[in-house]
Amino acid sequence: MDLPTIARQTARVLISYLTYEAVRTVVAQLAETDPPLAIWLNSYSSTSNIQDGEAYLEALLRERQDLALRVMVVREHLAETVVEHLPEMVQTGIRQANMERRRQHLERLTQIPDAASAGRSELESPPEPQP
Repeated sequence: MDLPTIARQTARVLISYLTYEAVRTVVAQLAETDPPLAIWLNSYSSTSNIQDGEAYLEALLRERQDLALRVMVVREHLAETVVEHLPEMVQTGIRQANMERRRQHLERLTQIPDAASAGRSELESPPEPQP
């Protein structure tokens, strides 16, 4: 297990996700102040590779430097605000999700199929008295 590589890839995914959230935030802000520009950025983002945050920003810098710089400022603010809480939240979330998956799996393993339980209840019930 190559932990440094996993950490770098995780950071890259997180950076790209924060870029996506920054774009959403900027589009929402622009929808209030400059609707045509919000429409343009939304349309641009839907046709660009926003899954790779760095490539997206590089392309946006060539198209609209002002918007790219704004997205970068918002992304940096999001990172400063969110990242300090992530380690505990991720660990807690994974523990809870794993516990829930295990619980559901155990319930599936211990469930008695309906058809078998119906057949068993007929076998186990005492015969009805005859008049």
